[in-house]
This record gives sequence, C-alpha cells and structure tokens, in this order.
Amino acid sequence: MRPGARQQAAIEILTSLQTERRPAADAVKAWMLTHRFAGSKDRGEIGDLVFGALRWKQSSAWRMGADTPRAWVWGALRWGFGQSADWIAQSLVDAPHAPSPPTEVERAALAEDELSGAPAHIRGDYPEWLDASLARAFGEARGEEGAALAAPAPLDLRANTLKSERDKVIAALGESPKLNEPPGTTPFAPNGIRIPWSQGRTFPWATEQSFLKGWFEVQDEGSQLAVALSGVKPGMQVADVCAGGGGKTLALAASMENKGQIYAYDVDGRRLAPLKERADRAGARNVQIRTPMRTKDALEDLRGRMDLVFVDAPCTGSGTWRRNPDSKWRLRPNALAMRLKEQTEALALAAPLVRPGGRLVYVTCSVLPEENEDQVAAFLASYADFKAVGLARDDIPGYARGLALQMTPLKTGCDGFFVAAMEKRA
Repeated sequence: MRPGARQQAAIEILTSLQTERRPAADAVKAWMLTHRFAGSKDRGEIGDLVFGALRWKQSSAWRMGADTPRAWVWGALRWGFGQSADWIAQSLVDAPHAPSPPTEVERAALAEDELSGAPAHIRGDYPEWLDASLARAFGEARGEEGAALAAPAPLDLRANTLKSERDKVIAALGESPKLNEPPGTTPFAPNGIRIPWSQGRTFPWATEQSFLKGWFEVQDEGSQLAVALSGVKPGMQVADVCAGGGGKTLALAASMENKGQIYAYDVDGRRLAPLKERADRAGARNVQIRTPMRTKDALEDLRGRMDLVFVDAPCTGSGTWRRNPDSKWRLRPNALAMRLKEQTEALALAAPLVRPGGRLVYVTCSVLPEENEDQVAAFLASYADFKAVGLARDDIPGYARGLALQMTPLKTGCDGFFVAAMEKRA
C-alpha cells in the first residue's frame, strides 16, 4: 500500500469509531480482517496512524481548524511524526486510494505550527471535562503534563532477578535480529530495561528465548518503582489484594528473593488465570493464589497477619494514556465514579489484613487527585488506627502529595503512577 492509501485506511477506521464505542485496537483489527491485502508493514503503519491521530486529536483539530478524522490523521503525520506539509501533499499525488488532496485552507494550516492561545486541554490533548482535576494535580503545567501523556511510550522490561540480571538480559536481547540496537537501562528502577518506542512498538518480546526462560517481564518503570517504594523485604508476609494478571505480584516475589510468602488475590478470580504459568516461568515459589469463594472469606486466615498489604487499585488508567490513547476519549464521569467506589472497597478489603506495625501501600496508574490523594485522605479519616508514612526513597522525581508520590511521564519518564503508604498503629 502507498502512504496515501494507509492514510485513507486510518481515516476509515477513525470514522467508524465515531459511531461505534469500542477500543481502537478492535476497530483496527476488524479493518485488517476485511482488507487482507494489507501487508505487515501496512498494518503497522496504519495502526500507528490511527493511534497517533487519537493521541493528538484535539491539538490537531485546533491547528487544522477542523475536528475530523482527516484532520486528525494529517495532524498526527505533521506534528506527531514530523512529516512536512509538502510530504503529506506529495503522498496523495497519483494515488487512487488516497484521500482527496488538501484544500488551500488545509495546506495553509499544515504549513504552520500554531497552538498559541489554545487552552490547556487542547495543548495537553485530554478531555475538557477533566481539566479541573488536572488543574488540581498540575496547575499551570497541566497542558505540558497532558502532552507528555499523549506521546508514545517506550517498552519497559523488568529483569527477573530470580533467574537472571539486567546486564545479562540486555546482552541476550542485543543479539536479537528483531532489534536494531541493544536496549538501554531505565533511569531509576535498578532492574529496568528500556526499548525506545520506534523499536519497541513491533518487538515480539514473547517469542524471545530469554523471555521463555523467565529472564524478564514486561513492566513499566513506574510499576517497578511502585513495588520498590512499598518497602517489601525478604521474609515478609505480603498480600497483593488486587493482583490481576500478577505483574506486580511477580515483582514483589523477586524483591522477596522467594523468602516469606505472598498471597495473590483478586475479586475477579478470572484475572488471576495467567498467574500460575507466569509464576512458574519466573521461578517465583513463594506465591499463593487465592480466588474468591462463594460461602467463605478467602482471606479470613490472613487478617491481622500481613506485614505488607499491596493495593494496586482499579482506576481510570489516566496514567497510561501513552499506551492506550483511545481510552482517554472513552472515559466518562460515571466510569470515574465507579472506579472511586471500587477503590474504597479495595481499601476496606485490605485494611483488616494488616498486622499492628504493618503497612498498607495504595497504588494507582492514575494522575487524577480524586483517585489518589483524595482516596488516601478519606481512608485515613475512616481508619483512625492507620497513619500516613513517608516512602522508602526520595530520589525519584515527581510531585509530592503529602507523604505520597505522583510520578508522571514529564517528571519521571514513566507512566503516571501514584504511591502512598499507611502504617497500622501498633
């Protein structure tokens, strides 16, 4: 396919998303199934165009003077991926399956780079209804923080210290013909490995022998740092009560050096399904999986015994917009309200498990204060036997939220993670 035809394909997919409320990845896949002539390179570039258009949708519409899929695609090419206005126009010449050529107005817009006077939600490419929340979080920097949340993310890995070490994993991946150059290290997480977006977007990491041997897991640096900040140590009794697929469970197990015990639980037992296989591959022998029971409390025997209860709470995922740019446009106020309710329930589940002198660590992949510092304040107001405590490290850049920490792509270079710790009074 020629570049113009790929642009037209992206426009068609984005047009379908205007009337069909579904994830963009599903819409891209559906288009591919009905256009099997598209090769692997075509599929990759069409996907980049679709997600790029969604990343920078509002700023593109502002610059182009039109809020349409055509404007979003050309805006992504021009200001997201750095193509010139002339390149865009030339890509449509003698291309029968391409969009119609730019009008004079569109040509003039593409020749400029004008965002002066644009409000923060336009500069930051986030929904306008969230502006008040992000103003609380970041003040005048919210436009810049939003822009960082719109940019493509690298692929971060965590070297699994139960089976390998970071330098060994980097050396193994450096031999892969699927990467043009060896990956680098993350700036703060000691076991983190970073593959830039240009390479990481198509890297089939799950087929690498080093992955199959359990040497690494895919995990954003912010997620790795959340585990490091929890204060977990070998020999502890730990409950991960929102374990899901087990990414942080495995990071906790590695930090514990297979000493002590970690109990992985989730209110939706189906989410735990991959964990047994993942733990076996990682060599994590101190993980016990607890699934919900119909007539009994699956965590009853853990009450008052846990040194650390880790709450990776359900949230809007606003801190991961770099990886899921369409999710920010699908987010609605009622969904935020639902997440707040689930977070309160998760904290209520976790609190009784903490022993006197033990710690409850609350984590979200969100940048919204309603899900973060507001939830911590509400918890401390309801549970007088807990107090906020400082985190184990202060060398990670981010925003101080009292004794808690908010990490962001702009400040920390990772996804937007919030971490707070509360100790149960002895």
